[in-house]
Amino acid sequence: MKSFTRVLPHAVRRTTRLSGAVPRLGRTQKPAFAAQCAARHLSTTPHLQEVDLTDIPPTPITHLSEVEAAMADTVQKFANEVILPKVREMDEAEAMDPSVVEQLFEQGLMGVEIPEEYGGAGMNFTAAIVGIEELARVDPSVSVMVDVHNTLVNTAVLKWASPANKKKYLPRLATNTVGSFCLSEPVSGSDAFALATKATETENGFKLNGSKMWITNSMEADFFIVFANLDPSKGYKGITAFIVEKGTKGFSIAKKEKKLGIKASSTCVINLDDVEIPKENLLGERGQGYKYAISVLNEGRIGIAAQMTGLALGAWENAVKYVWNDRKQFGRLVGEFQGMQHQIAQSYTEISAARALVYNAARKKEAGQDFIVDAAMAKLYASQVAGRVSGLAIEWMGGMGFVREGLAEKYWRDSKIGAIYEGTSNIQLNTIAKLLQKEYTA
Repeated sequence: MKSFTRVLPHAVRRTTRLSGAVPRLGRTQKPAFAAQCAARHLSTTPHLQEVDLTDIPPTPITHLSEVEAAMADTVQKFANEVILPKVREMDEAEAMDPSVVEQLFEQGLMGVEIPEEYGGAGMNFTAAIVGIEELARVDPSVSVMVDVHNTLVNTAVLKWASPANKKKYLPRLATNTVGSFCLSEPVSGSDAFALATKATETENGFKLNGSKMWITNSMEADFFIVFANLDPSKGYKGITAFIVEKGTKGFSIAKKEKKLGIKASSTCVINLDDVEIPKENLLGERGQGYKYAISVLNEGRIGIAAQMTGLALGAWENAVKYVWNDRKQFGRLVGEFQGMQHQIAQSYTEISAARALVYNAARKKEAGQDFIVDAAMAKLYASQVAGRVSGLAIEWMGGMGFVREGLAEKYWRDSKIGAIYEGTSNIQLNTIAKLLQKEYTA
């Protein structure tokens, strides 16, 4: 199968436009419109600039550009042909099939926003969101691997790595090296201020000591962004980000967690015992680590929201195909009963509402607008919808939804993590309320 980066080389390189939005524009307006669209659709630059959208005709929030729509079609085909046959096997084995990881790189899905000069696809943030959503319709485990790699790891390197480190690591991250983001610790999850891993400056660089917990992609990754406190006397203002490569002396992957859901996605404890790294492995500036983490997690929440909407849609589609085509009771297809139809319609409405929140947050991020509340709302609501719809889908399918022969029960198990990682639901509610209070307090 051809990768989308090969299928769409001309579409990626040329200025993209919002299909169907331009016909009424006169010739003198089109150049300015095209320039604004180009700025809106490319988000690979380290410094995000606000885009003037006043002259761009409004379009539906979930409308996709030509490139984004082709991305969705290509990833959907890839997910169904390559990943779907392996989903149950990977879930039972609680491990990612190495061939799937290899093909994710071949398809260009691990370097969506990485510029072409570094071997990436050079596409926009929403294209990454589209890919994450489409993968989750088939397997949320594969989706979260792609999500963390793109929205957290690649973004951090693009924004804050030195030119030398960009040149060194971005080609690898785009083509063959899985990345991992190491922030959480045993007592430092929602309370990132409690981070205890320490960094000590040495003559040649830095020495890291501590442990990390709940680290996604840890078994597959060779590249790790590790957060440690370089100056504990400054509290969270001493937190600094570092690049650590797998195989570095003192760096070890310990316990692999056995989880309720997303089993194929590795989640491990990482130990750092006098891990020595060169001074050039400092990522960004000293003491800015907490700021960096919050920044990429705000973007990452849109990715998790996309994972949850994709999951919800996959669970819904899997169930309705069964109740509208196969499952009969009292001489009728179960999906024909009004009580069932109301539940199906309500669930699809909620999925559509969640997707609108996700795409609105993604577009605001690309436009350089404040999207923090939007990302929090999208992540909160999408995770709620995913849990609700995937649970109902099991009931619609009856016994076939409860057994492990199909995917219905897996979607529900996979949905539970949506309310926990990259900020729990309560943290999202705190964020939303805090910013709303700031806006409405005199």
